[in-house]
Amino acid sequence: MLSFNNTEIAFSGKTNQDLNRSFWLFKMVSNPAFVNLGKSLTTFAIKLHLPVKGLIKATIFKQFCGGETIQECDRAIKELGKFHIGTILDYSVEGKETEHDFDACAKETIATVNKAKNDAHIPFCVFKVTGLARFGLLEKVSSRDKLAAAEEEEFERVTKRVGAICKAAYDAGIPIFIDAEESWIQQAIDDLANKMMALYNPQKAIVYNTYQLYRKDRLAYLQHSFELARMSNYYLGAKLVRGAYMEKERARAAEKGYPSPIQDTKEHTDKDYDAALLFCIEHVDRIAICAGTHNENSSMYLTKLMKEKSVETGNKHIYFSQLLGMSDHISYNLANEGFNVAKYVPYGPVNEVLPYLIRRAQENTSVKGQTGRELGLIIKEKERRKGNK
Repeated sequence: MLSFNNTEIAFSGKTNQDLNRSFWLFKMVSNPAFVNLGKSLTTFAIKLHLPVKGLIKATIFKQFCGGETIQECDRAIKELGKFHIGTILDYSVEGKETEHDFDACAKETIATVNKAKNDAHIPFCVFKVTGLARFGLLEKVSSRDKLAAAEEEEFERVTKRVGAICKAAYDAGIPIFIDAEESWIQQAIDDLANKMMALYNPQKAIVYNTYQLYRKDRLAYLQHSFELARMSNYYLGAKLVRGAYMEKERARAAEKGYPSPIQDTKEHTDKDYDAALLFCIEHVDRIAICAGTHNENSSMYLTKLMKEKSVETGNKHIYFSQLLGMSDHISYNLANEGFNVAKYVPYGPVNEVLPYLIRRAQENTSVKGQTGRELGLIIKEKERRKGNK
C-alpha cells in the first residue's frame, strides 16, 4: 500500500553520509536569517573571485544539482535509474541577454535531447524560453505591442531556436517541456508552445506547455488548450505545477495597480491544481500530463484518480515529477509502486547556477512545513538505521 511515510524506501538511494549532509543542509535553510546572510555572502564572494566554489559544490550544489556538465550528471542519472526514477536534465544557467548566449543555450538544450535519445533513464527534456530570448522582447510580444523591424527579426530568431529544439525532440521521439514563467511574458510563451504542439503533437505528445495553477486563470486556460488541441487534432502535453513567482507577481501587480493574477489563498491553488488533475485524467486518451508537485495530497489524489478510472500505474501519459534533492519520500515511494516518476536534475557551471540554488534555499525557507517535513523524515530514517545496527 502506497505511503509517503516509508523512509526506508524514500532514502534507499542515500548513504549515511548523504543523509547527514541533507540533514545539516535542511537544518540551515530552515533559518531565514541564515539563508539571507548566506545569499549575500556567497554572491559577494563569487564577485570577488574568492575560492568558495569547492564549498558550494560539496554542499548545496551536490544536494540540488547533477553536475556542471551533461557528462557529470551521469552518476545521478544512473543512481536514480536504479530505483526506476527518470532524469529530466535541466540546464539551469540564468540571466543571459545576448544572441551568443541564446544560441549557446539552444545548442545545449539540443545536446540534452541527443543524450536522452540514447539513455532510457531520461524520459523528458526541458527548456525556458528566457534562455533563448530577451525578457524585454517577450514582454513586448506578450503585450501585443507593435514590434520595430529589428525586433521582428529578433523574435523570428527566437522562434527558430524554439523550433529547432522541438524538431530535435520530435526527431528523437523525446518529449520536451516548455517551462512557464512570469505572467507578463507568458502569452508569448503560450503562443510558441501552441504553435509547436500543433506541429509536433499529431501522433503523440512531444511538446508540453506548463500550467501554473497558482494563477487564477490557468485552469480555464488548460481547458481552452485542450479544446484547441481537439479542434486541430493534436495531443495536448501538459505539465502541471503550482508556480514559482508568487512574491514577484503580487509585488508587480501592486506597483502597477492591476489585480494580482495569483490565487487569493493556498486553498484556492490546491483546489485548482486537483481540478486540473481530474480534468486531465478524464481526457487521458488525448492529454499527456506530468504532475510536477511536492504536495503529498495532490500526489496521492492523482494515484487515487488513476485507480478510480482504471488507468494503469505505468501509463506513459502520466508522470509524477519532483526536484532533485527534495521530496524523495514522494518520488521513491511512487516509483516503488510502479508509477512513472522523473526528477528534475539541474546542471551547469557552479557560478552560473547560483541564482537557481539561492531560489531553492529560499523556497525551502518560505514554503510552510516543507523544511520541517524533510527534516522530520531524515531524522526518522537516521533513527531507523541506528536501530537496525
